[in-house]
Amino acid sequence: MKIIALEEHFADPAVSKAAGPAAHALSPGFGLAYAPAAGLTYCPSFEELTDLAEGRLAAMDAGGITMQVLSCLGAQQVPAEVAPDLIRAANDRSAAAVRAHPDRFAAFAALPTTAPEAAVAELDRCVGELGFVGTMILGRTEGDFLDAPRFDPILARAAALDVPVFLHPGVPPREVTDSNYAGGLPSVVATRLQTSAWGWHQETAVHFLHLVHSGVFDRYPDLQVILGHWGEMIPFYLDRVNEALPQQATKLDRSFHEYFRENVHVAPSGMFSQAQLRFCLETLPLERIVFAVDYPFIGNQGALPFIEGADLPEESKRKIAHENAERLLRL
Repeated sequence: MKIIALEEHFADPAVSKAAGPAAHALSPGFGLAYAPAAGLTYCPSFEELTDLAEGRLAAMDAGGITMQVLSCLGAQQVPAEVAPDLIRAANDRSAAAVRAHPDRFAAFAALPTTAPEAAVAELDRCVGELGFVGTMILGRTEGDFLDAPRFDPILARAAALDVPVFLHPGVPPREVTDSNYAGGLPSVVATRLQTSAWGWHQETAVHFLHLVHSGVFDRYPDLQVILGHWGEMIPFYLDRVNEALPQQATKLDRSFHEYFRENVHVAPSGMFSQAQLRFCLETLPLERIVFAVDYPFIGNQGALPFIEGADLPEESKRKIAHENAERLLRL
């Protein structure tokens, strides 16, 4: 079975250094929360995060992954004065990996969103010159969601280029963390709640809610967004949001349900749950479900068993495994 995985990360040392701990969408205590001694999720090594060659390819082969769409971590946290040059260099690394292994890698552009004009130019370069297939945005930039007016040129360019925006989790702002996840909880528990257990996904759901209800998809009705982790909670509250925020209240062109079904693709991102797959298939068209592992934070070994174990016709498995991604990304 051919498998194309869309949320597969790497770290660029210069970008990571400039971004600080947030470069991996992390926070103080993250290493402790993910340490093997704590009995929690695997924390990849520096070598795994930075490798774009033989080690990564070997891990893909072992897990049955045909192609990864590469994405660089940390771009949204790089200060504006250095972001354009550092992120350009990181994208050049992605491009070199794609050139070396065009049948194994594609790439999403990292963007220097702290410098929005430079971000628009970099998206143009990555798609037009380097052949990248979209962009990945990892959470807020300086506290702002993408619906902030200063980022509208980025959305306009993505829409004009007809490439998707992968809206990826980012750590909640400090005030949200202090309010929701601090206060008496053990460090490991608080950090895990702030990140992969809850906070990342709630943040991304709110991010998408902002995009819809600020009118982004009325301005750019064909703009496509990818949401990992089975849609970052939204499918399970889709009817609730649709009911509580009808068009009479929002004054938007479409219902929330329509925006989600027409402007979003969802991926499992390593959450290999057949129950969640079945629910999303009841909520979204089959053509709106793509695949992702979230490598190297999640290993590739669960990918093929998950797809093969789905109670679906073979043609539906192929759509999820690779055909939907090929259509969306023109691979």
